[in-house]
Amino acid sequence: MTTAQSYRRMVNAGNKIVVGLQRLGVAFGPMRLLTVPGRRTGVPRTFPIAVVPVDGDHYIVQAYPKAAWVANVRAAGEVTLTRGRRSSTARLVELPVEERRPVLRKLVETSPPSVGKRFVTTGLAEAPTPDGVAAAAGRIAVFRVERA
Repeated sequence: MTTAQSYRRMVNAGNKIVVGLQRLGVAFGPMRLLTVPGRRTGVPRTFPIAVVPVDGDHYIVQAYPKAAWVANVRAAGEVTLTRGRRSSTARLVELPVEERRPVLRKLVETSPPSVGKRFVTTGLAEAPTPDGVAAAAGRIAVFRVERA
């Protein structure tokens, strides 16, 4: 098993805890529950997601290759974001690659070092630096959160 696979397994286990706490009304950090219809089944799927502020806007950034939520959001467009006991409908607008670079650079610059390292651990970026993650913009989906 590769380091990325091992890391993904650990995160999946942690995600179950985050989802459970959020559903109980415990809100923490930038975490939200993103609920989106499955692209094939239409059945609502829920994922814990960080909604991060960058330069006055809010973004959701893909942290893992082949993340199911990314494909589901691309198919659906509208999602439900839940924090604690409050939910709202939002539209997620995927940024073109060139617009992702400054957002990714700023995200890594203003976050703890673990954020840049996560992109390397999961195989999305070559280096955990702001420029290294920005250079991987073609492999990292970035969505701007807008009111529905």
